[in-house]
Amino acid sequence: MSDSAARDRDVAETESVFAHPEVAPDRSAAYGDHPDQVVDFYAPRDGRTGAPLVVLLHGGAWRAPYDRAHVSPLADFLARRGFAVASVEYRRGGDDIPQQRDGAESARASGAAPVAGRWPETFDDVAAAMDAMPVLAARELPGADVRRIVVTGHSAGGHLALWAAARHVLPEGSPWRLPAPPPLRGVVALAPIADFTVAAELGVCGGAVAQLLRGEAEFEDRAAQADPGVLLPTGIATTIVQGVEDIVVPQAVSEAYVDAAARSGEMVGLTLLGGVGHFPLIDPAADACAVVAEEITQLAW
Repeated sequence: MSDSAARDRDVAETESVFAHPEVAPDRSAAYGDHPDQVVDFYAPRDGRTGAPLVVLLHGGAWRAPYDRAHVSPLADFLARRGFAVASVEYRRGGDDIPQQRDGAESARASGAAPVAGRWPETFDDVAAAMDAMPVLAARELPGADVRRIVVTGHSAGGHLALWAAARHVLPEGSPWRLPAPPPLRGVVALAPIADFTVAAELGVCGGAVAQLLRGEAEFEDRAAQADPGVLLPTGIATTIVQGVEDIVVPQAVSEAYVDAAARSGEMVGLTLLGGVGHFPLIDPAADACAVVAEEITQLAW
């Protein structure tokens, strides 16, 4: 595919995913005092009890213009597939920019994208949300089975999903380290920023990785606590779903993580979808979204 055709595909896919109206949650609950420390809960649409819980972490290069609103149609899609869903918000970079659904496009148009992520707050929040999740979900979605949790996330959220499952292999002394593996059925990471070295080399999302870690001077030390590509093996079932035509987070980033896992003695699944770019993975109108639901089902049930 030519560069211009790939860009045209990306534009069309982006427009499609953001054309869906926001879906309001059934319940919301705070896991901290900051306005972004909140989880939206979606109950299984068929009313079933004992449904597995899908923890959903949104993407957007860890930048404030993208919030959880843009994955609310995906949360609803998964709820209609019989899952209980918890969509997590967390602190991101550029809080001075209004957190609107069209904010990212405005930033691109102005040429001034906000800084990616907040160190350490982005990681503080994901760790706190995951630690609070069993209690919050049991209270807000009493029909959910919190013994069967699958974490999924898209793009930067895919990175956070992989990271959340790797906290027990963080370096000693890390404030986010767990003494034992988290009780997860597995991880389904969607076009994740899964390997920081390769992502930085490719300039993924306008150098978002270096911004998240706050520059080259901090890269090595902080990557040891934040890069899923070095936090291996996890011992937790993990699958990556990746569009072959993705020009936002290219296939090479996912492949680097899968290769690193193999070197550590762990097998990570990699589902490659031909003719698919970055956003169909979270677009309920796209066939790729059904593939994502099936991958989650295989781990959850």
